[in-house]
Amino acid sequence: MANNPLAHKANLLVVDDDPNTLASLARAFRLAGYEAVVCDSAARALELAKSESFGLILSDVVMPGRGGLELLEDLKSAGVTTPVVMISGQATIETAVKATRLGAVDFLEKPLSSEKLMVTVENVLKLSRLEVENRDLRDRLGRHEIVWKSPVMERLMAQIRRVAASETRVCILGETGTGKELVARTIHESSPRHGGPFVTLNCAAVPAELIESELFGHEKGAFTGAVARHTGKFEMAHGGTLFLDEIGDMPLAMQAKLLRVLEEGEVERVGGNKPVPVDARVVVATHRNLEELVKQNAFRQDLFHRIYVFPVALPPLRQRLDDIPVLAQHFARQISAQNGWKEKAIVPEAMEDLRHYAWPGNVRELRNVVERLLLIASGESVTRGDVRLALPGTGRGVGIENSESDGTATRPGTLAERVEAFEREVLVGELTRNGHHMTNTARALGLERSHLYKKCQQLGIDLRELRKTE
Repeated sequence: MANNPLAHKANLLVVDDDPNTLASLARAFRLAGYEAVVCDSAARALELAKSESFGLILSDVVMPGRGGLELLEDLKSAGVTTPVVMISGQATIETAVKATRLGAVDFLEKPLSSEKLMVTVENVLKLSRLEVENRDLRDRLGRHEIVWKSPVMERLMAQIRRVAASETRVCILGETGTGKELVARTIHESSPRHGGPFVTLNCAAVPAELIESELFGHEKGAFTGAVARHTGKFEMAHGGTLFLDEIGDMPLAMQAKLLRVLEEGEVERVGGNKPVPVDARVVVATHRNLEELVKQNAFRQDLFHRIYVFPVALPPLRQRLDDIPVLAQHFARQISAQNGWKEKAIVPEAMEDLRHYAWPGNVRELRNVVERLLLIASGESVTRGDVRLALPGTGRGVGIENSESDGTATRPGTLAERVEAFEREVLVGELTRNGHHMTNTARALGLERSHLYKKCQQLGIDLRELRKTE
């Protein structure tokens, strides 16, 4: 991945056919702390801009051959988004307007004022920095975006929007992988508390003896290993939202203490003797049936009534089939952008196979499968063959309902044995697609050629026998 040119003093590209101007500008920029690369033609500038990362391009308008305006057109055609400032000793309003229409961010007249030049450069770089930050923010928000098309999700989202605007306690229900934390985050972001913190705690992931300290905090010396005061999740979430995931796995003794906090609005740190007021909206989630747990005396009834004010039941992915194509495309775009990969479309037949899979791991599993597909697919798009390699099974459509398989849902054997079988299927499939050409196969899988030979040997793939059977 290219270095961000805005993370430090930027690397600049200066284009001018006059060697004196190039020398003068390069010296001025070096004194100001910038690194300046210089060249004397639009053609060379285009090569550099396509192969290196620059924070800004400063280009003359009139040059032999292709001038600065043509360079702007070439940069745009090549997909180079580096901001460009034009300079000219023969400036006209018409030229400046044309340059702006072609994408130039500013236009300076020669002779250049050093002070004005540096101010212009600083302003352009600041603007670019803001654009990068905004793009990163949009990317981060995109990772927490709920994507849907189905009527069942449309109704659910309407409920979420209504309850988000209130202080009502929400209990999110659903199988593992359905996106319970994503819904909790959406409730927070859509609430009057959106400017406050969003703090999470998975009750099932914290040992019973530590959960009180995690929720309420502790004072220095409260127990062995408490070498400093620790702020609990409730205090951290003050003014915002505290999301307690898998609340059904919270120990009974801790449930009583949580109930007291919900009733009184204050916590007491472990080892402390002074109540600390807290103001946090509590949203909880569970994959378990809380009503059944109450009947079994495994969950306090009084706490149940405190948290089960507005239940939101998330449907499993198998009940929202219309969402699978939009989710798969969303994940493909997201994963490709995060890794700098070229986007790949999922062909209709492959998408249909995704729709007919049972998805026991729900949306989380779909995202993992899409990432696997982007790695497996060697062509410009994801094919049905790629899907049948990526989904759990034998690689011949196993795990896909109504497929040509024998209906077996999973491979037998340990996890290591299943992983090994899957790797073997991928390698054999890729070798076949590439006509057993080792270099092309290694390139498609992102491996060194020697590593591919070694991997085949480890997995017991006899290349000579494989060629005979094809």
